[in-house]
Amino acid sequence: QVQLVESGGGLVQAGGSLRLSCAASGIFSINTMNWYRQAPGKQRELVAGITSAGNTNYPDSVKGRFTISRDNAKNTVYLQMNSLKPEDTAVYYCNVLHRDQRGYSYSSWGQGTQVTVSS
Repeated sequence: QVQLVESGGGLVQAGGSLRLSCAASGIFSINTMNWYRQAPGKQRELVAGITSAGNTNYPDSVKGRFTISRDNAKNTVYLQMNSLKPEDTAVYYCNVLHRDQRGYSYSSWGQGTQVTVSS
């Protein structure tokens, strides 16, 4: 079955850095890989996405501070977060868009990893 295992969250001071990883397994063909976050009382929001061709997108709130990358050989996506701010505090979720052998599309989610930025 599909499994997404996230790691790398934690507590960091403002201005610091963290690197999140998400390793996918049990997937036939991966398309886009994304990172979302959800802060208490807020909706889940996209913070970075990367296509199978390596094209990336970011919202203005993280542009220039966050970098998404992927290792297709390892089915792993990374999120390098620099210059972290207290408002980046949230649970971060890995999301993978993928297909099975029959061509059906799916969206799978990781369990989430907590990122806390102290001021």
